[in-house]
Amino acid sequence: YFIVQVGEVQNLYKTTKPSRKSSCSASTLLDLHGFTRDEALEKLDESLTAWVDTAMRGAYPFVVPAKIVCGCGNQVLSETVEKWIRENAQVANSPKGLF
Repeated sequence: YFIVQVGEVQNLYKTTKPSRKSSCSASTLLDLHGFTRDEALEKLDESLTAWVDTAMRGAYPFVVPAKIVCGCGNQVLSETVEKWIRENAQVANSPKGLF
């Protein structure tokens, strides 16, 4: 699984302390088990919109944690998620130990 931070681009890497809601809620948990690569990418893009909206309705620094769960299998989804994280400016890997 991947723990990421989603939200205001300029604050993603400045966020070093847990927010008041430091755990991932059901609205920021995405389980991709059983999805194809294309289905997973579509679901990630849909979720990104909702996560950013949640972050922007929250408090400064307008960043929320999200957990993306993918199956073990042959790592296709893991590689897809890693690439998706790198390609989206509003998504960053969470610092280790933050969540």
